[in-house]
Amino acid sequence: MNANPKTAMVLAAGLGERMRPLTEKMPKPLVEVAGKPLIEHVLDKLADAGVETAVVNVHYLADMIEKKLAARKKPRIVFSDERRLILNTGGGIAKALPLLGNAPFYLVNSDTMWIDGVRDNLTRLAENFDPARMDALLLLAPSAGSTGYSGRGDFAMTSDGRLHSRAEREVVPFVYAGVAILSPVLFKGAPDGAFSLTRLFDRAAEADRLHGLRLDGLWMHVGTPDAIGLAEQAILASAV
Repeated sequence: MNANPKTAMVLAAGLGERMRPLTEKMPKPLVEVAGKPLIEHVLDKLADAGVETAVVNVHYLADMIEKKLAARKKPRIVFSDERRLILNTGGGIAKALPLLGNAPFYLVNSDTMWIDGVRDNLTRLAENFDPARMDALLLLAPSAGSTGYSGRGDFAMTSDGRLHSRAEREVVPFVYAGVAILSPVLFKGAPDGAFSLTRLFDRAAEADRLHGLRLDGLWMHVGTPDAIGLAEQAILASAV
């Protein structure tokens, strides 16, 4: 695959519990970093990559997100409404598949932030996505050195890019940066209702169809209020 996907799924339905007290009266995607809501940072990057339509799922304080994005033209925003029942990451995408079409699409968490290196990472994902060999290509950041992250990582990666999930007591080099290209094939036989996307990632990994691409640049994990200042410092430093 060479051309960038024209559609994207933006996950914005979460409760943002770790971002409290900021999220008591505001959904996490609208929390501002460097003067702009998290979700606007994401949508700007998608627009720059040529995405024409972004499907945004909403649940918690959904009206606020819809109002904020109502006037946005690039990309065009389509809402997937989960007000009645939040469907988790996998279920939310499965519900939105009719809106996303039959071609591979970008998946981006609405609260993920990264600074591109020499080349933009969304285009790099598109250049490296091969639907003959993979159902999902995940953007991975180094577990060590990513701003605001102190976990044990999510994946180990082979030399040809295949991924293996971290075992319970293991420490692995890469963390999923919340950005990917997914094929609709990934959701074939997916369960109904709410479920985690991790289930489908694990299934794809077992079939050697889950691949990774190392991020070029800096990933910023903005999971808590304390992480906002760290991300803003990194953005300022990158602009010098």
